[in-house]
Amino acid sequence: MELTDLRALADARALLEQPTLAARLSDFVGSPLEKGMARLPSGWRERIATATHDALGRAMDTAARTLDEAPQPASPRLHKALGTLSGGVGGAFGLAGLTLEIPVSTVLIMRSILDIARAAGESPTDSGTRLAALEVFALGGRADSDDAAESGYYAMRAALAGAVSEAARHLAQKGLTQEGAPALVRLVAMVAARYKVQLTQKAAGMLVPGIGAAAGASINLMFMSHFQDVSRGHFTIRRLERRYGADAVRAAYQAGTGTRGSGTG
Repeated sequence: MELTDLRALADARALLEQPTLAARLSDFVGSPLEKGMARLPSGWRERIATATHDALGRAMDTAARTLDEAPQPASPRLHKALGTLSGGVGGAFGLAGLTLEIPVSTVLIMRSILDIARAAGESPTDSGTRLAALEVFALGGRADSDDAAESGYYAMRAALAGAVSEAARHLAQKGLTQEGAPALVRLVAMVAARYKVQLTQKAAGMLVPGIGAAAGASINLMFMSHFQDVSRGHFTIRRLERRYGADAVRAAYQAGTGTRGSGTG
């Protein structure tokens, strides 16, 4: 593997090893999220779960339709600004605004993920790229109880592999015209199970005493930044896999080879 690619792999590894979103939220609000979790009204976890599943089911196609296929650099600042605005508007209505804001923020995050994929040489109209973008919502949902990030990254890809392959076969044959097809439903459900954890933590962060609904904009910015980081790591690895093969890249990643860069952008 060339030196520049080893450095890119090290940067990707650093992005995928960063602290969990829950840890970053706890640092932001200045206390453990358990305080906010305890304040969540009865039934809100179920409402968030339903909103999460519905939002993911629509975001993949909706976001892709707003992007040109022609390769161009990613625009992370634009999506951060839009995400912050969405969070601010939703936060103005408190917890009640969250279920209305989830579909909007999910489309914006998906759009940013596909934007980063395009910059890495993939087409946002390609079904494989769209499924890889959907994976990011699960890859970005690592739980505190998971292993180290390098294990969590490949373990989650392996867990999703069967559902991704099944969905890819469906998309190749019929496209996105039958979004309720079992293959896509199964994959969306698996990803939503991870993503809803992060959205529940987001709601809890807004309910920590002393934080308030005004934190919606800041928390959304943190969300967008987190998934952009995961996207850059994920699509860098996919680019390297196309060049060197998946087994070689995984071995180098897990061995921790390469020269680590800043991992920021």
